[in-house]
Amino acid sequence: MPDELIPNTMRALLMENGAFREISASEGATYRGDGFVWLHTERRGDNGRADLPSYVPDLAANALLASETRPRCDEVNDAALINLRGNALEAVRDSDQLVSIRVWVEDKRVTSVTRNPLTAMARVEAAMRAGKLSDGGDFVAALAHAISTELDPEVANLGDQLDDCEAEIETANIYALRRRIAVLRSQAIALRRFVAPDRDALGSMAQLPFAWISSEDRLQLREAAGRFARMAEELETVRERAALLHEQLTDLRAEIVDKRSLAIAVIAFIFLPLTFITGLLGMNVEGIPFADRPWAFWGVTGLCFLVAVSVLGWFGVRRWLDD
Repeated sequence: MPDELIPNTMRALLMENGAFREISASEGATYRGDGFVWLHTERRGDNGRADLPSYVPDLAANALLASETRPRCDEVNDAALINLRGNALEAVRDSDQLVSIRVWVEDKRVTSVTRNPLTAMARVEAAMRAGKLSDGGDFVAALAHAISTELDPEVANLGDQLDDCEAEIETANIYALRRRIAVLRSQAIALRRFVAPDRDALGSMAQLPFAWISSEDRLQLREAAGRFARMAEELETVRERAALLHEQLTDLRAEIVDKRSLAIAVIAFIFLPLTFITGLLGMNVEGIPFADRPWAFWGVTGLCFLVAVSVLGWFGVRRWLDD
């Protein structure tokens, strides 16, 4: 089905006089009362400007509908445009690990757009149903808190898994462990790509000079930004530790190869003189000493054994066998 024919999902939620109710999208787009309206669009197709209400400025609409976005926060007249990244509600194929939510924030009205639903959306909606959101500042603070608290244990889990890999480095299969560490490192890089900009976007939001961003909202925004900053630092640490562990595993593999090569060399050195003796006495010519003696075979065998022990003892004296 072509993109332009795919219907988009649009919902409107209203908190008015302490009562929550869900209204139609058209009613939400034209609401002019004293309540707080959240209009959310989940884009499945690409209907362009028609996906958004007319009150959204064209400049903001272009940012809300862009196919690729990074976390950001911009002041536009008496409103704010903020993009954040968080965990997707469902696994997304051929996409970044974190999916985006783009929000046009006004005093008593918020318009959000997603291409893939976020897990944090349910928590924000629950807060609104409970009467905890009364303006745009409350909404962004709740969204930032929901996204950051969901990502925090996920980032901590990456560090815990890397700790397990570090503990198993002497006992686990090197090749399987290298693959696990490579996966953890790629996950840390993918997360940090958006966690650090999330921090910057929330820090900028907390500094906007809008009366509808209360001191409590600013405090929550700074706390969320601090949480993102800590996660960014931890992800950077995970990335660096993973690189060091990868190098350590590479050195360990080289050491194992060296030990095996040494063992092969020792065996070759032991059999080299034995091969010479057996080859010399095995020539099909006349005059081989003691060829007609009944003890000749056992004599040659004993000589080979003595030579092997002597070579092995020489390696022991030279401390080649210590490892």
